[in-house]
Amino acid sequence: MNSSTPIGFGIVGLGMIAEYHARAIAETSGGRLVGVAGRSETKTKEFAAKNQVPFATTRIEELVARPEIQVICIATPSGAHLEPALAAIRAGKHVVVEKPVEITLERVDALLGAAEAAKVHVAAIFQSRFGRGARTVKSAIDAGRFGRLVLASAYVKWHRTEAYYRDSWHGTAALDGGGALMNQGIHAVDLLQWFAGLPAEVFGWTTRRVHTGIECEDTACAALRFPGGALGAIEASTALYPGWSRRLEICGELGSVALEDDRIAKWDFRVPLPEDEGIRTAPPDEGMRSGSGAPNQISHQGHRLQIQDLIDALRENRPLAVDGRGARHAIAVIRAIYDSAARGRPVAL
Repeated sequence: MNSSTPIGFGIVGLGMIAEYHARAIAETSGGRLVGVAGRSETKTKEFAAKNQVPFATTRIEELVARPEIQVICIATPSGAHLEPALAAIRAGKHVVVEKPVEITLERVDALLGAAEAAKVHVAAIFQSRFGRGARTVKSAIDAGRFGRLVLASAYVKWHRTEAYYRDSWHGTAALDGGGALMNQGIHAVDLLQWFAGLPAEVFGWTTRRVHTGIECEDTACAALRFPGGALGAIEASTALYPGWSRRLEICGELGSVALEDDRIAKWDFRVPLPEDEGIRTAPPDEGMRSGSGAPNQISHQGHRLQIQDLIDALRENRPLAVDGRGARHAIAVIRAIYDSAARGRPVAL
């Protein structure tokens, strides 16, 4: 692609998360939002006017046909990602897909298979991987500083109001594909498998403790066994108050770390290095905060970093930092936990 020509973006689905995509694209170097598609003509025009978007439509086919658009952002509800993504892919567009890529592995694989056949990129939104704290932990793991991993766990103890679920697709099997684990916990699950690898086996439980009117779980818990012998746990809930920062704990024979949102809360190694004190005292990046108390608490900065990575990858003809295949792992873990909870026995991945 010509580095002097901005890469044109379109957005399909104009709910809350679309605003994050619009702001992120506006702040990238080399990206420009030029079209949007929504269900309501009135709301679509309002969104376009607010974000100074020149083209607005209620027809996805019209959006993906625009020659000035090279990338389509899919911001529809989770279980409605596949169809607009396929429309974009068939038109030769790269796609940015909100988490999760889709709600079942069959639908994920249909989307990824189509993209691979068309030779277009799928950038799957897992913006937490772009945080300074997360990347610092990943580098320490890759450098072998932990030795043999012993325990690797993720905790998402969040709060969502009754109104969040009322008259909404949230918590529905058809469009959310799950509850606290698939919607809120998935970023922690993605980071956990990025750090420690895919577990070999999971044993899960799910329940509705407070939000009893929804179809899916408001609370989930799972035990994990990793291929190398390490163990771990995943906890996720939207039923408690007031909601704490997402926390990941990676513990090994030579050191242990705790990551709260993107802040390194614990950083202790048997063999210290000169940079360790600076890592411990580094101020948190507020742009990477999570939505522990409400979904609109997050910042758009993580989206900006990930969309910038896509722009740079297209310019430089290199792989993405988070592609669709890599993003599939978190969905595989969550579906296995749901399967285990339904069967009442461990499930192998």
